[in-house]
Amino acid sequence: MSLTHQHIEELISLCKSGNQLAQLEIYNRYHKAMFNVAYRIAKDRFEAEDIMQEAFLLAFTKLESLKDTATFGAWLKRIVINNSMHHLKKNSKFESTSFDDVKYKIESEDPEISIDYEFTNLRAKQVLDTLNTLKESYRITLTLHLIEGYDYEEIGTILNISYANCRTTISRAKESLRQKLQPLATP
Repeated sequence: MSLTHQHIEELISLCKSGNQLAQLEIYNRYHKAMFNVAYRIAKDRFEAEDIMQEAFLLAFTKLESLKDTATFGAWLKRIVINNSMHHLKKNSKFESTSFDDVKYKIESEDPEISIDYEFTNLRAKQVLDTLNTLKESYRITLTLHLIEGYDYEEIGTILNISYANCRTTISRAKESLRQKLQPLATP
């Protein structure tokens, strides 16, 4: 029985009845994105893998609490972020991980497009590397805001800080990032 063409609502219904093939299909659809979320926060591949696995296990055991099956992806992402934050606080390990493992590939016959892409890729890598040098609270809030797309209120809820504190932290984080990127800017 192939479940690859099933809608998420149907898959979740099957998961609630204990269908392991449906769970596998959901895992296959979401695991890469959830790994990336965990990796951006934990900054360690093995820890991110563990966080992601634990999040899926928790999600499958708590599916009954999901009110709207259409929001499953956002609900799962919230679980991954919460697990990542809990893991980060629990372990208090702050190792620097480079983004050299991230590969950007473009297939183009036009050399000008490739050069522009390489320049853009280099600039993006510089920003990500510089983002990694920021203090933890700045790095996490900017990651949640700029990369994951959460608004101030959502970030405040995730990090258990006030709306005003969240705005201030993100503002200061952006300024810190700007100052660190200033010497790298080309004239």
